[in-house]
Amino acid sequence: MEKKIIISLGGSLIVPDDFDTKFLSEFKKLIESYLKKGFKFVIICGGGKTARKIQNAAKKIAKVDSEDLDWLGIYATKLNAALVWTAFKKDVEEVVIDNPNKKLSLRKIAIAGGWKPGCSTDYDAILLAKNLNVKKVINMSNVDYVYTKDPRIDKSAEKIEEISWVSFRKMVGSKWSAGMNVPFDPIAAKSAQKLKIEVNIIGKDLKNLKNLLDGREFKGTTIRG
Repeated sequence: MEKKIIISLGGSLIVPDDFDTKFLSEFKKLIESYLKKGFKFVIICGGGKTARKIQNAAKKIAKVDSEDLDWLGIYATKLNAALVWTAFKKDVEEVVIDNPNKKLSLRKIAIAGGWKPGCSTDYDAILLAKNLNVKKVINMSNVDYVYTKDPRIDKSAEKIEEISWVSFRKMVGSKWSAGMNVPFDPIAAKSAQKLKIEVNIIGKDLKNLKNLLDGREFKGTTIRG
């Protein structure tokens, strides 16, 4: 596998309910072991429960629109990115929190949060992939595969191991809304298709991530084409 790696780290793994320090500690050890092998990483952090809690609070105290909710979510991703930065600070080049399009000379590792309303951190991951000329993005979240239906609601849902961008976009639609719960943001999907970027959707299993980084068989969904 290419040694320049972009990981969209879902907020559901950073803050599933409370901050998951056990997962983050193990994630840190794994990434550090690959830094020693010459790998370089950009880690884009999602908002998770941090975002949803502050968005729900805002709805209770004021009349908020979609852009207001997006900004609150962005600030949550930046807070989560600051936490992940703390874990890696001896190796971090910079925290990329303002614009994924700005020039970035990736020496070891960079940490990113959200950028602007209208999309999720998945879109930031695609923009950074374009910026760094990387053709694959790893998406880690509490979803281990793309499914034909929502497996939490419909037990007949079947996992999909490989799917085209055309088919995936038919599943998720074309519009983004704050707090949207899909395997990959529709806006990001559109850009990934245009740029011919492959996305690997995997869950939180770090042994599975290791297999992917090693170029071995892994459990998850590949979106390409």
